[in-house]
Amino acid sequence: MERQIAETDAGAIPPRKKRDHRVDALRGLALLMMLCDHVPQDWLNRLTLRNFGFADAAEIFVMLAGYASWLAYARRIPRPPPDGGWIVVGERILRRCWRLYLFQMLMLFVSIYTIRQWRHYDPVPVDFLEPELAHGSGWFWQVLTLQALPSNLNILPLYIVLLLGIPLMVLLWMGSPKLLLGVSFAIWLVPQFNPAINIPNWLDADGWYFNPLGWQFIFVLGMLASWIATRHGGDLPTPRWLKGLCWAWLLFGVIEHFPYHEWGLPSLAVIPVPSADKSVLVWPRWMEAMAILLLVQSSARARRFSEMRGGQALALLGRHSLEVFSLGTVLDLFARLAMNSFGDGLGMQVLVNLVGLLGVYGVAFWLERHRREAAFMAGRSRREIARAELRPEPHPEPHNEQRGV
Repeated sequence: MERQIAETDAGAIPPRKKRDHRVDALRGLALLMMLCDHVPQDWLNRLTLRNFGFADAAEIFVMLAGYASWLAYARRIPRPPPDGGWIVVGERILRRCWRLYLFQMLMLFVSIYTIRQWRHYDPVPVDFLEPELAHGSGWFWQVLTLQALPSNLNILPLYIVLLLGIPLMVLLWMGSPKLLLGVSFAIWLVPQFNPAINIPNWLDADGWYFNPLGWQFIFVLGMLASWIATRHGGDLPTPRWLKGLCWAWLLFGVIEHFPYHEWGLPSLAVIPVPSADKSVLVWPRWMEAMAILLLVQSSARARRFSEMRGGQALALLGRHSLEVFSLGTVLDLFARLAMNSFGDGLGMQVLVNLVGLLGVYGVAFWLERHRREAAFMAGRSRREIARAELRPEPHPEPHNEQRGV
């Protein structure tokens, strides 16, 4: 009987395929770069991606959001319930959007309250908070309905819009992946020719900083990359000539966009490249992000690194990206306020970056611990159910008279 239970346990919980941590590690690295980039006075932001190419951490973050959304939602829609189906997956998407919305509101109200209180004790530059949010409560409805997106608090609303668009993306994909790519590219072209076509923003006449019509394209690229990778064991098939082109494009971005003046170096840029407008996601930006994803997801070295201690430290942040990003955004605000009030010398630089690093890793460790405890309890429950199904029905106890007692 024990042997039979053991065999059933093995069948009830089949061994899972080894997790690919490369995407998690890359997303964790993007989160750390965003933690530095949102504090202009931070010396470490001189070493982030935005100084070495056309793109920055935001492009990586949104592309990987599309990559993960395929795995979590899009690929499940064609499946039958209870694991898939339009209604089941639609409910999951709505729950995720609601969670994103709550985190957006929490960050926004904490930011507004903090700045309003801080300025009672020390002057706060006007660029820390839009004038419309600095006084009164007339902004309240605009904020709740996402009609008002302050600076540094505009990426989660974009994510909400993109998630809500997943059912339509899947419909196009079911027709043909090329159809999805073509329609997405055509939509991307719209703001390239007319940037004024955008979602209105009460705080900015130009609309949302991350124009969804442009940024949906990099999200779709991430989804399609994930679809291709799942068909090839998690790897993106990238021939040598394509890898060579990717490395050449990344090198070109470094030459053209390296901040030579900040390092006191003569410029090596040879070709005048037009301004890489981030709002509408001009083509050099998404090409660079795609090149990075191709190189990472086709690299055996990147896979091995993601399984080592350093890679796992980055992947820990990537697995809890929403909480890490939200806490990092609030910590960035406190860092900017502290540097504005007390200076940005070496001591403050060390303090700000140490608090930020400990903060995001603290919340990531805490969340990971609870995730593992929940997974352990769920696994134990499945094993107990399997044993119960194999255990024979107990024979009824004979009546006392029958036992002769």
